[in-house]
Amino acid sequence: MPDHIHLCVRKHRDSAETMIAHFQEASRNAVIDLKIRHFDHPVWGGGGWKVFLDSPEDVTRTVKYVEDNPIKARLTPQDWSFVSRYDNWPFHKRR
Repeated sequence: MPDHIHLCVRKHRDSAETMIAHFQEASRNAVIDLKIRHFDHPVWGGGGWKVFLDSPEDVTRTVKYVEDNPIKARLTPQDWSFVSRYDNWPFHKRR
């Protein structure tokens, strides 16, 4: 999105706040390196917003929202090699 992002991140060893901070730092550095923003121009407006999802249905609904967001804004769908499809983790039965 031109003015915000949506991420759906599975449970991780790091806290949500830590992951948000790392993402904001890395993306800020990237837009400065690409000369999209000057080094002293703010990129992020705050510490982010997080929601914890409690069921496969919540995750599936949220992933669809994230995937549909660029399309609703008349942008191309996002497809990233480092993104894994949701596999019902942690709700699926392990073998």
